[in-house]
Amino acid sequence: MDYQNMNQYYGGAYGAAKEYESLERYTAKTFGWMFLGLMTTFLIAITGYATGLVFYVFAVPYLIFALGIAEIGVVLFLSARITKVSVGTARALFLVYSVLNGVVFSAYFLMYDLASLVLVFGATALFFGIMAAVGYAAKVDLSSLKNFLVGGLVFLLVFWVASMFINLQRFELVACAVGVFIFLIFTAYDTQKIRAYHQIYCHDGQMAEKASVFAALQLYLDFINLFLYLLRAMGRRRN
Repeated sequence: MDYQNMNQYYGGAYGAAKEYESLERYTAKTFGWMFLGLMTTFLIAITGYATGLVFYVFAVPYLIFALGIAEIGVVLFLSARITKVSVGTARALFLVYSVLNGVVFSAYFLMYDLASLVLVFGATALFFGIMAAVGYAAKVDLSSLKNFLVGGLVFLLVFWVASMFINLQRFELVACAVGVFIFLIFTAYDTQKIRAYHQIYCHDGQMAEKASVFAALQLYLDFINLFLYLLRAMGRRRN
């Protein structure tokens, strides 16, 4: 969505709900929510692995698919109802998504070497931080990249769906490289959207809070997807 159209999309209703908040504080709060989501996911994942609960969870037939559907449902619901739900509900849904993702991520501790996971996480944090800084400092409107980014997502979706039916393993590294590139750009793109949300909703406290949580979710998804593509490309699997 172009930044210029965000006001119309979210209803454009302004209400004097709280004192004006600076862009710096608003940005810090948004990244704070994102880091809280990542920490929740990490703690759930490591707890599931350390306690052995991951074995019981994935012993249930089709549970992994149910968790995936639940995650998609939470994101779609929050995206569609962000103007209708309360601030508390928006925050709760974000944390629910983080917990669900943590359950799914516990399986990666079984699939990949622990040192490899730590290395890839560090690389992800470094690359994410650089692109977030680029997006925050950039003077150019990155909304013009929307069609390019959507096209990249479509390519990745088609590739992974096709790989379920035909052997595309030799092209997997190329797909991972594309995925890393797309989500690096998404990181800068979504970071810049924080400024747009602040400009639109800085005098509407309720909507500003919900937009902050929604922006945190977008950045969380950028980080997670960047991590997964780097893990596929660099991660060392357990024997």
